[in-house]
Amino acid sequence: MSTTVTLSGLDRVLAHEEIKRVFAARLYALDMKQWDVYPTLHTEDVISETWGGLPADRQPTSDGVANRVVGNTRLGETIRAFMDGEKRITSVHHGHTPLIEFTSDTTAEGIWAMEDKLWWTHPDGGEEHLHGYGHYHEEYRRVDGVWLISYRRLSRIRVDETPRFHDAVPGH
Repeated sequence: MSTTVTLSGLDRVLAHEEIKRVFAARLYALDMKQWDVYPTLHTEDVISETWGGLPADRQPTSDGVANRVVGNTRLGETIRAFMDGEKRITSVHHGHTPLIEFTSDTTAEGIWAMEDKLWWTHPDGGEEHLHGYGHYHEEYRRVDGVWLISYRRLSRIRVDETPRFHDAVPGH
């Protein structure tokens, strides 16, 4: 079943920019640890599948499915526990060159090249880090006039990490 997109050229451009803005706002909220903002950039029923690089025993699950978090409140809580747990992780996330396609007047899909760097420091001053490269595969939905993220999957092409980086991640 195909859906016709009836957005005018101008409306497509505006929607494209709004989607880019919500994507950028998510990365900024994540890196700046704005935990009150982060969930609001997602639909209430968002699905996030961005945890596949974690050891299996540390991946969050939803309804028995590993590498999956469902719901914006749970997503906010899960990412906060990961980034601001016992070991506080500092991060820098970059998203580049979006490929955004409208699937209807109120839905879209996007692929973003991404790079992230995450690190935490041992009490003795030693550092653990992860430097990743890949793509975010996202879906967006316009809710009450606002574009929000409704689905995200992370596929990594390369990860450079220190052997104990995942010691910072709580088990699930």
